[in-house]
Amino acid sequence: MPGMVLTTAQAAEKLGISPRRLLDLIQAKRLPAKPFGRTYMIEEKDLKLVKNRKPGRPKLAIKKK
Repeated sequence: MPGMVLTTAQAAEKLGISPRRLLDLIQAKRLPAKPFGRTYMIEEKDLKLVKNRKPGRPKLAIKKK
């Protein structure tokens, strides 16, 4: 049975961060998310992966050529 799925705004609110910061975590591949239209859907159980994160901006993901 799948867990609860959240939008980026809902997930950001639960974590106490801005939606932009949440997108940074997704782009840095620290938070798994599935694209859904112009936003992402995040499983609630995955929030624990970034709940105890270090403060500051995430490092940019290195793109493979």
